Amino acid sequence: MAVSSAPALTFGSLRQTIVKKNFAPVYLLHGEESYFIDELARLFDEAVPEDERDFNLYTLYAPQTEPATIVETCRRFPMMADRQIVIVKEAQSVSADYLNKIAPYLNNPVATTVLVVCSRGALCKSKELTGAVRKAGGVIFESKKLTERNIEPAIAAIVKEKGLNIEAKSMAMLKEYIGLDASRLFNEISKLAMILGRGSMITPESIERNIGVSKDFNNFELVDAVAARNQLKIFRIAAYFERNPKNNPTVLTASALFSFFSDLLIAHFTRDKSSSSLQAALGYKWSGQLTKINIGLKNYNAYQVIEIISAIRRFDANVKGIGSRQPEYGLLHDLLFHILNAHGEIII
Repeated sequence: MAVSSAPALTFGSLRQTIVKKNFAPVYLLHGEESYFIDELARLFDEAVPEDERDFNLYTLYAPQTEPATIVETCRRFPMMADRQIVIVKEAQSVSADYLNKIAPYLNNPVATTVLVVCSRGALCKSKELTGAVRKAGGVIFESKKLTERNIEPAIAAIVKEKGLNIEAKSMAMLKEYIGLDASRLFNEISKLAMILGRGSMITPESIERNIGVSKDFNNFELVDAVAARNQLKIFRIAAYFERNPKNNPTVLTASALFSFFSDLLIAHFTRDKSSSSLQAALGYKWSGQLTKINIGLKNYNAYQVIEIISAIRRFDANVKGIGSRQPEYGLLHDLLFHILNAHGEIII
């Protein structure tokens, strides 16, 4: 969710400037993740009072509007108000030449107009327009897809914005259950904020009660059990997954196990095993994330970890129908048994 502008902004801080009506002359909102662009466009829309919208809010769709019409609209003056807002949507659907024709307006933008150009799902095709936005003192927001690397900071930012706090286990549960769906992530955390109230802690219990994720039977708990070699807990969770396949797809379990053992392998080959060194090597935000890694280091040597990673890869292929017709939860039981009995033999 990086923003390229002067000064640089995050999604949360950009959102706040819009709510406070501290406007730049022009905004270019573009990138792969449509949700953030839609959310910001909605805030621009709401920034115009209801009784002014007929005269001072224009929503234009690029494929249906000539560039000259957009420029002409921007050059109008607001009616009985301090400013007008012009939102140009679907800019991803027009050519660079089309967008280039808007760029000259930004050489001398009207001070009472806020122009917002939205390119959902794609970066802006026009380098000329992008350069003109920068020169005009505008804001360029690149809306990036959530990834495994940035999802936890994204969750933390949303939680902070909603005035909540969150436990590490709760963070892992949201990450596992909701995944990289930005829209659903915002909606579920917003729901928790309404139910719990500002200043509250998002606990595993509150997630289980209000979102429907089991606090005891999930991939976070499974990885903890695997790290500790807790055989009874491992197979209890696996049995629960088999009884509730809709909420516990094996592809997510494979991903969680692969992530843990990949990190464990990095930890094994990190010479300095101090908390600060391991945290830096693994890119962890909180030292508490090292707990299961330190437990895993005691229970699995590097050769076992390499064998297990190979087994997880085979499991992932098998559940997709490559090389096996065995039921997927039978394969999961076999994988977990293999993990607990790995000798450090690498099978290619």
